[in-house]
Amino acid sequence: MDSRILSCADIEFLLYEWLNGEALTQRPRFADYTRETFDTALRVCERIATEKFANHNRKGDKEEAHVVDGKVQLVPEVREALAAFAEAGLIAAAQPYELGGMQLPAVVERAGFCWFLAANMATTGMPFRWELPKVDAQLERLEALDDTTLTMQDHWF
Repeated sequence: MDSRILSCADIEFLLYEWLNGEALTQRPRFADYTRETFDTALRVCERIATEKFANHNRKGDKEEAHVVDGKVQLVPEVREALAAFAEAGLIAAAQPYELGGMQLPAVVERAGFCWFLAANMATTGMPFRWELPKVDAQLERLEALDDTTLTMQDHWF
């Protein structure tokens, strides 16, 4: 069944025909990937966006976020959606393997994020607009520092 959120054909055209994303598999950094693995990642994004983000788009608009006792209250589906996003490893999708990421090319990551933006701008907007950009800046700072904490061995303790 075709998605009611986005056109898979449009995403694939933009990624593979216009941007030649498949050529990235020829680069050493992305040698573990094929077009099929990129497509699998995109289908995971489509599934989570459809099942966990789109399902509360209207409800989130009708029941706006509000503050109760100093804490922001959102519809419970927001937590479920963001948890599914995190559990799928999408928070670190473009980050290197050695840092726990999937090492997807950024263009494939962004193509996958289109599904979330189309499914529910409000739920997608807060963490993607305000929180995830901080991760890249923090990661750059961490990568520039001593990597001892990343290379620690259990037998050292």
